Order: sequence, then structure tokens, then C-alpha cells
Amino acid sequence: MTTQRLSITPAAEQIIDQLRARYGPLMFHQSGGCCDGSSPMCFEVGELMLNETDIQLGTLHGCDFYMSRDQFEYWKHTHLTLDAVKGRGASFSLEIPLGVRFVIKSRLLTEEEYREISEGR
Repeated sequence: MTTQRLSITPAAEQIIDQLRARYGPLMFHQSGGCCDGSSPMCFEVGELMLNETDIQLGTLHGCDFYMSRDQFEYWKHTHLTLDAVKGRGASFSLEIPLGVRFVIKSRLLTEEEYREISEGR
């Protein structure tokens, strides 16, 4: 089995399904701070302008997942799990009106996992 950098919970998949039914194709960008903290933010595809400083980490439940290259340098040793929890976040992410918010749960990759991901990148 190939090590993945990203995973998703069933709760997050359910919220994505609801949002996709309303908005169409979606994407995520892992925020690096400022007014929205360090939250994964969900947008309609094309709503957030990406540039050469953003990298795609993978795809979750049909949604591309991006992070800035600088932030990735800090997080490259982690596995990220996208989850959804009750509560109102303070961001521009699409799920906020539903009374839920996306969160990232992280853990350090093992040395073997990191080596496998690094060699495959």
C-alpha cells in the first residue's frame, strides 16, 4: 500500500457532498494563518486564485487540496486528515453557514512513510 499524505473522515465527506450539490466542483486550500487561523478552507473551483507559490498535496473526495510552498516546508513531515466538526469557524470557507467547520488533524509521518512519500514525489 502506498503511503498517502492526506486522508479524510466520513464526516468531512458528508459535508463535501452537501456543498458540492449546492456549489459544484470544490477545492481546498490549507490556510497559513492571518484572520482565518490555520484552517482548511473550502472554495468553489476557480474562486481562489492559485499561483506558483501554491502546491497541490493531493485530492480528497474529488477535491484538489493545496497549500503554500512555504507552509509545506513546515508541514512536510506530517500526515493530514481533513475532518468536519460542529461549530462556527471564522473564515470564508463554504461550510460555515452549515454550522460546521473543516479542521485538520495531523500526525508526524514515520521515517518509513516520509521516505516513501519523498521518493514518490
